[in-house]
Amino acid sequence: MNETIENILKILPDSPGVYRYFDKKGTVIYVGKAKNLKNRVRSYFNTKKHQQAKTQVLVSKIEEIKYIVTPTEYDALLLENTLIKKHQPRYNILLKDDKTYPYVCIKKERFPRLFSTRNVIKDGSEYFGPFTNPKVVRVVINLLKEIYPIRTCNFNLSKENIGEGKFKVCLDYHLKKCKGPCENLQSEENYNENIAQIRQILKGETKSVIDYLKEEMLRFAEELEFEKAQEMKEKIELLKDYQAKSTVVNPKINDVDVFTIDSDVNAGYVNFIKVINGTVVQSSTIEIKKKLEETNEEMLQLAILELRNKFRSNSKTIFTNIEVEYGLDESVKMIVPQIGDKKKLIDFSMNNVRQYKFDRLKTLKIVDPERHANRIVDQIQKDLRLKEKPFHIECFDNSNFQGTNAVAACVVFKNAKPSKKDYRHFTIKTVEGPDDFASMEEVVYRRYKRLLDENQPLPQLVIVDGGKGQLSSGVKALNDLGLMGKIAIVGIAKRLEEIFFPGDSVPLYIDKKSESLKTIQHLRNEAHRFGITHHRNKRSKNALGTELTEIEGIGEKSAELLLKQFKSLLNVKKASDEQLLEVINQRQLRALREYYK
Repeated sequence: MNETIENILKILPDSPGVYRYFDKKGTVIYVGKAKNLKNRVRSYFNTKKHQQAKTQVLVSKIEEIKYIVTPTEYDALLLENTLIKKHQPRYNILLKDDKTYPYVCIKKERFPRLFSTRNVIKDGSEYFGPFTNPKVVRVVINLLKEIYPIRTCNFNLSKENIGEGKFKVCLDYHLKKCKGPCENLQSEENYNENIAQIRQILKGETKSVIDYLKEEMLRFAEELEFEKAQEMKEKIELLKDYQAKSTVVNPKINDVDVFTIDSDVNAGYVNFIKVINGTVVQSSTIEIKKKLEETNEEMLQLAILELRNKFRSNSKTIFTNIEVEYGLDESVKMIVPQIGDKKKLIDFSMNNVRQYKFDRLKTLKIVDPERHANRIVDQIQKDLRLKEKPFHIECFDNSNFQGTNAVAACVVFKNAKPSKKDYRHFTIKTVEGPDDFASMEEVVYRRYKRLLDENQPLPQLVIVDGGKGQLSSGVKALNDLGLMGKIAIVGIAKRLEEIFFPGDSVPLYIDKKSESLKTIQHLRNEAHRFGITHHRNKRSKNALGTELTEIEGIGEKSAELLLKQFKSLLNVKKASDEQLLEVINQRQLRALREYYK
């Protein structure tokens, strides 16, 4: 197993998707689907002793792994089928045939028919699917025909033919499964109203049908017709399992290129999806290194030209997630979809570009942690508009309980990672009662007064946990020390993750998925955890100390010695007389024993 594969196995996502194995020539030798990509792909490399000989041969030939993340396992199954037919991989024996999945078709004709088909014909008819389970297709069609009486015959119901009386109603009419449009007993308008409702259900709006079936089920149950009630229940369950469309395969979208982009401070990440005849046939994601702080529009424009040239695409329609000009051919139509099936393709592509970005950063963290840290520091500097790169960040948080045992914590991050040996606790000394603002001012002043006195390096960024009030207190402390302007300081409010700056009433909102915000949240959470732990310990110690000092003859110093020696109140109670006499005298021992009787 080469180093490239080892790194890929470390970063595989826990998502459904399709994976492709390539040999040393770059040929696809296997395509597979997975409910969990990480578990499935790793299984090929973790169980060699128990593998069949054929699988071992496959694994020995793998030189590269690529994967596509899909929204559901259902979508992975459909995409796997498509890619196997396209690449005809050597080791996918069972799926080399030309099998296609069934669709539900609303035929383009007067008084449209509804039926199942595996052949998508471009005649203007509407196709819904594909479906992985033919049984679901049959049930859905039968169910719709039961609710909405529509014809099953294949006659040409033109106005002329009906007017000449060429057709007679069939048994379906007498069974009330059809309203007889062939003899003009049902108007075209009324018939099309039923088709419109069927179309909505096939698009996924099944609530009204499920509600209807539930009413029927309860009615049959009340009439003691339990077999019919069970039939209704089974139909409800199948209808709930029914999936009308796939974001991976949609017959309405033909010959389209899809491009999406996401970026960070150092690079842009672009995903390309090729859709031909309603099917995803290609997917590729690339990284573009930034040189001069290029915008997403500039990078995407470059990527579109490069990827279309690489894959020799001449599609006249391009979907993107941002507005961008193609720049070469005016006949190429650029679209930014907002709703519907086209928007779902954009979402599908964005999921893959974000997964690629996440995987790249995860790989970078493994193989080059220093570069990974520098990238996060650069991102924080950019997002917070700092003069210096914040290699050294400190965060403060206060803790008290109803104004008692007030403490504070200072946590330190160096190179975007916790430096736990530099964490510090503070017991509030000059503030009485629950005054977070005054407490924050005290600890910030004490922290940096000491660093100045000891000639220790100062941080480039200080974060206080709280809004404008706590930030103002921190600013006052830095002003008193003459450090304002030398150290950047911000506050983070918990509710909406707002970042406040000194002298600015309008907060900054950082992208929720940004690593800057995640690092700041990590600092805040660490400060809270570290502070609350110290606060609980102090509270517990004070509570225990108070109980011991209630014993006649045992003062604060004796109580402290007992707790230091025996660690807890329970151990003090269990200790023998000889052990206790090593800490307290005979008179105190008698008082302690008497107290705990």
